[in-house]
Amino acid sequence: MSEEVREPEMLEDHEPRRVHPLTVVIWFLRKAPQNVVGLPALVGITSGRGLGWILLAGVVVGAASLVWTWLNWRRFTYAVGDSELVIERGILNRTRRSIPLERIQDVGIEQGPLSRIFGLAEVRVETGGGDKDEAVLDSVTLSEAARLRGALRGAPVKRALVGLDTGDDAPPVEDVLTDVFAMSPGRVLLLGLFSFSLVWIAALATAIQFLGDALGFGWDEVADLAKSARGEVESRLTYSTGFGLFGLVVLLGVVTGVGRTVLREWNFRLRAGIGRFRRTRGLLTRSEVVVAMRRIQLALIQRGPFRGLLGWNALSVQTLGGSNDPSGRQVLAPLAREHEVAAIVARAGLPPFERLPLRPVAPAHILRALVLAVPLPLGVIAAALLLTPLAWLGLILTLPPVLTALLQRKFHRYALRSGSLQVMRGVLAQRDWIVPVENVQVVTLTQGPIQRLLDLVTVDVDTAGAGMGSSPAVVDVAASDGATLARDLAAAISS
Repeated sequence: MSEEVREPEMLEDHEPRRVHPLTVVIWFLRKAPQNVVGLPALVGITSGRGLGWILLAGVVVGAASLVWTWLNWRRFTYAVGDSELVIERGILNRTRRSIPLERIQDVGIEQGPLSRIFGLAEVRVETGGGDKDEAVLDSVTLSEAARLRGALRGAPVKRALVGLDTGDDAPPVEDVLTDVFAMSPGRVLLLGLFSFSLVWIAALATAIQFLGDALGFGWDEVADLAKSARGEVESRLTYSTGFGLFGLVVLLGVVTGVGRTVLREWNFRLRAGIGRFRRTRGLLTRSEVVVAMRRIQLALIQRGPFRGLLGWNALSVQTLGGSNDPSGRQVLAPLAREHEVAAIVARAGLPPFERLPLRPVAPAHILRALVLAVPLPLGVIAAALLLTPLAWLGLILTLPPVLTALLQRKFHRYALRSGSLQVMRGVLAQRDWIVPVENVQVVTLTQGPIQRLLDLVTVDVDTAGAGMGSSPAVVDVAASDGATLARDLAAAISS
């Protein structure tokens, strides 16, 4: 296999190329934390030989890692042909991957902090064959990234133009991107406030545990120290101190949520062209993702407990082949008003979501929810009655499950509209699904033991590219209604 790869300025479009030479530095710096992890073992091996030996061993390990990284870069080539993208890589074991251009669905461009420092970008190629990217070219210049995006998306764009007059005598169609949705800095900060997070507490506890194991000072020692200082603490502790600590916890949770949101959603912008959306976002890591409209399998509109009360929604779409997100979805609007969501849905060619025609699931849905939720608190109360007759007051614990069951049926509705199945579900976190019937792959009717007794059924609807997230299932409809819905879906798919 030939190893000759000429310099970029001398290359024809179809000839093999290497990623940018500075990629060696980026790869080396990314691997630096792995090398740092091995430092304790290195210190143990060179213990007793002086600091000079430790530094020398560190230099040797770093040099070996740098040489290996350079060899990996040297042996990595890519070429865009008339009908395929070819990637060859490997030092000892060589691999050659050929990706037909007709199979390429998305071409994303991402700039991490290191890439932005060097003015480079990472190109991700997705074919719809799985949840992960089929190919990653890390890293190339911004001009090369733009060239690759145009070359690799040539076939998908042509397919998106099907139905338009694109013959030899027709004028060329200009694919101009227009703004569809954008997030102002104020809206990003508002989304951060809604994204209240206490994940820092778990991180702090983990750090304390790690340091405790390393220094021999853990939670037991902290408890002993607290006991010895208990008298002084109790003398100083007041209600204002307690409220102050609570406020500090809330403040840290807000700061964490805002920080994470700003890093991910800063300068969020969604634009649309012929048959595609292009989404850019990110502060330190700037990402650009292209979503082909024909790949969209369904739309999901979500409202959290607080943002929903204030009229805010989040819109995401499930795409063919999934995405980098574990749910298999791409976010098109993290925080938007209802009319903004409707405009994006219409631009994607999906039918609008309409709540009025939706019908509720069977009344027995409430009974099944109670059968599943109430026995546990009743059992606790019955056991407590053996100890005190006042335990009957615990019956108040059964009120939340009853109210939840009533609200679940109120907000769980569905309807098979012309061309789409529409489902809404959720009490605090509400979700609305729009599923075009032509995208439905499998319709499954399932019955659990309680459902069989109540003559209920769950209608599961599967689409291509579904991840591990929630699905637009219709739970607890009457068995006859479920069979009718499945039959109508099958008829709509085949028509």
